[in-house]
Amino acid sequence: MLIEGIRQEFDFDAAGRGMFELAEALYPICRSITGNGVRQTLDILRQHVPLSVHEIPSGTDVLDWTVPREWNIRDAWIEGPGGERIVDFRDSNLHVVSYSIPVRRRMTLSELRPHLFTVPEQPGVIPYRTSYYKEDWGFCLPHRQMEQLADGEYEVCIDSSLEKGSLTYGELLIPGKCREEILISCHLCHPSLANDNLSGMTVATWLARTLATEQLRYSYRFLFIPGTIGSITWLARNEDRTPLIYSGLVLTCVGDRGAFTYKRSRRGDAPIDRAMRHLVERGNRGRLVEFSPYGYDERQYCSPGFNLPVGCLMRTEHGKFPEYHTSADNLEFLSGESLAGTLELCLRAVGILERDTHYRNLAPKGEPQLGRRGLYGSTGGTGIAHENLALLWVLNYSDGEHSLLEIAEKADMEFAVVSRAADRLRAAGLLEDAAAISEPHHQVEAATR
Repeated sequence: MLIEGIRQEFDFDAAGRGMFELAEALYPICRSITGNGVRQTLDILRQHVPLSVHEIPSGTDVLDWTVPREWNIRDAWIEGPGGERIVDFRDSNLHVVSYSIPVRRRMTLSELRPHLFTVPEQPGVIPYRTSYYKEDWGFCLPHRQMEQLADGEYEVCIDSSLEKGSLTYGELLIPGKCREEILISCHLCHPSLANDNLSGMTVATWLARTLATEQLRYSYRFLFIPGTIGSITWLARNEDRTPLIYSGLVLTCVGDRGAFTYKRSRRGDAPIDRAMRHLVERGNRGRLVEFSPYGYDERQYCSPGFNLPVGCLMRTEHGKFPEYHTSADNLEFLSGESLAGTLELCLRAVGILERDTHYRNLAPKGEPQLGRRGLYGSTGGTGIAHENLALLWVLNYSDGEHSLLEIAEKADMEFAVVSRAADRLRAAGLLEDAAAISEPHHQVEAATR
């Protein structure tokens, strides 16, 4: 059983190194919302966790959307008037606007400029741009390079394809004792962006690896999906399963060196919201922000027709670090130590969800004598130890109405201290579990669809 969300022997330094190495392997791959880059990414992730891979055909209606045609790219470049290659996809896959249609033509600089994208306020970086749902093409390059382009004729080539194919995503279900599920979701649709893409995937992978070795109360469903269209597709195909989602997390931008930012679910009081408030806000690890219908896939899971209890965990909030959606979001911006810290926080949150329950005090009239049960020091008049005080809080509020996390919040104590107190009281025969046990997991399909 996970207590505090981690095992004492867990080596977070090794986990941080492993996650960073996985990010290094994934970083060069050109990913988008569909295509072989997604498949290649999932093939590498499957070396670490046994993902099921789903292929949803182009043209499939998913809620109010339609699965788009599949995009793949082989090469792209711009040659200058002197025949020199001034922009080359092989140098950085960010150079091409994602989903650019095929093009091969010669044009003047004035004709080319509308298809060039830069960040003037950051003249040395390559921006990340997309054109998923409007057929167009373009190149991204540093602003200072664009300013140096000379008049003349340029040759442009984008060797890509936009054809009927499929949308690809990965899924893993780790079964627990209960039918209820904890959903962990991350996006895999960005190309070489380390924090805003690879950090979520690597932490989710290590979290799945760790949970697969535990005896779990809840079941855990992991999704590695393209942003927006991926979560919409999963929801469309699994609407009947959504009532089983007890809580969930979207993981993104969790590898930089900033403090944590947790965005609450639309409900605001979901179990994961309460756990993260305890760990992030009370634990002085960062800050909480309210839900808004802008961001990552939490806005799909929290759309009013589903209103699932899913929040979003970040470090520095998306769009609020200068490296965001640029070539500066590279492996140097990523920290193995930060990845390990995010994994630890996720495991602590899981530990709270796993252990949080309602107990009933079996000796509620007066305070039971704890000393004769070996739970209390025998010498009086010396004040009360923190662990002993936790025993009194648990006994007083174990009325079947207050959960352990609620007791920890009332007592202004760490959940782990209150949880250990409950274990001691239960072992002494002073508590019983008042929570209803969910329907056994074997009545739910064990394999993902």
